[in-house]
Parts: sequence; C-alpha cells; structure tokens
Amino acid sequence: MPNRTVFFISDGTGITAETFGNAILAQFEMSPRHVRLPFIDTVDKAHQAVRQINHTAETEGKKPIVFTTLVNMEILKIIQDTCQGMLLDMFGTFVRPLELELEIKSNHRIGRFSDVSKSQAYHDRIEAINFSLAHDDGQSNRDLEQSDVILVGVSRSGKTPTSLYLAMQYGLKASNYPLIPEDFERQHLPPALVPHRSKIFGLTINPERLSEIRNERRPNSRYASLENCRMEVAEAEAMMRRSSIRWLSTTTKSIEEIATTILQEIRPERLVY
Repeated sequence: MPNRTVFFISDGTGITAETFGNAILAQFEMSPRHVRLPFIDTVDKAHQAVRQINHTAETEGKKPIVFTTLVNMEILKIIQDTCQGMLLDMFGTFVRPLELELEIKSNHRIGRFSDVSKSQAYHDRIEAINFSLAHDDGQSNRDLEQSDVILVGVSRSGKTPTSLYLAMQYGLKASNYPLIPEDFERQHLPPALVPHRSKIFGLTINPERLSEIRNERRPNSRYASLENCRMEVAEAEAMMRRSSIRWLSTTTKSIEEIATTILQEIRPERLVY
C-alpha cells in the first residue's frame, strides 16, 4: 500500500483523534506522514486547515487521510464540504448514533476537561501525578496508605514510567519501591511496605534486557553487569514468591499492557477517566 499523509484535526488537543487514528492505521503496513492540527476552533482556522489538506492532496496526487474529532458543527461542515481528503469523522460515527439510542443530546464538549478550573477529575489527576513523583523510587514513606498501588522490582524494571502512566491516565496514586541488595540479604520486603501488601504489585524483567538498559545509564559497571542483573532478578522474583505478591515480566510488554494487567489484578476502588 502506498504511503499517505494523515491529518489529525481537533478543536481540542487532538489526543483522541491521534490515538484512535493510529490504532486503526496500525492494521496496515504503511508509514504515513503525520500532521497534527489541534485547536481548530474557529472558522478561519478551519479554512487554513482545508488549504493545508488540499495543498497536500495536489502535491502528492493522493487523498490525505483525515481523522477528526471536531465538536463544533460549523467548523466540521467546512472540513466536510471543502477538503479533498478522505474524511473519518470519529465523533460523528459514534456520538450521533448514541444520541438516538440514549435519547439524550450530547453536550458537544470540547476535550476531556472543558474547564480545568472547575474539573474535580482534572485536579484529582494532577494530585495523583504529584503524589507519584513524590513517592518515586522509595523517596518517601509518608502517606503510603493513600497509595492506590505500590510497584516493587529491581532498578530499571519499568516502575517509574508505569507509575506515572497510571497517575496521568487513570488518576491513581502510584508509589514505587526499588528492591535492593539489602532487601535480598534480609529476605523480606522493606518494612514500610508490609502493612500495604494488598496494594503491592511486582515488576520483573529478563536479566539480559536489564543489563542492556543499565549499560546505557552506567556502562561497564557492576550495577549493569549481566552477572549482577541475573542475581538481582532471581532474588527479587524469589522474594515476591515468598511474599505472595502478584508480578509480571515487563521485558516484552508496553506500558499500556503493564498498566492494564495491574488494574485487573489490583482493582483499585478509584479510577479517573
């Protein structure tokens, strides 16, 4: 299939259009050129977007693919009537049939948080991000009881990015603790974590992959040596088994897959969408 230019147009950030559009495009063997056009929230901006799309169509001799999540009907009509691309109106595909089925008119809200100053969900999300940053890598034992989930594992096994993803995407207060040689010598979890065992989830990783990651950070160190990585991973997995902690290997999994597994296992009471 020939490659194309793909436009993602939104009157908000465009994150929804791009995420959904990329999920669809992933089904095809192609390497499209991505063009993001966020905040298309005026008639003038809509006409500018159309000119860019049409210029691309004329230059490349192929219809650009245009994913939109436009809420403003006047702006959407300009795109629909005048652009020379293949238009995929995602909100129109799903919102209008839902209005008919639910017999409720959509509020046509732009973006996830139309007014952040009045959105409790948005403030909860920011609070979760700040909490997760403050409790990254065992920096603080304070308020651990407020954690929705506590991730444990050896250094560089994926705890920090997973914690931040859970905070940013779901508003969860995620703490994480590295398992270190002192813990292996004691052969039990850090004492601060023991009262919160039900919230703990373990991450492990293939030692060879761990050594590669650590060598990027501290090359030719004992910390990054394959022998040390094998020892740490084996000890960490043994500790998690002894403590009956649920865990998974992050070696071949994306952050999204890791987070989804954690949510299925921990089932926190509070989720923000």
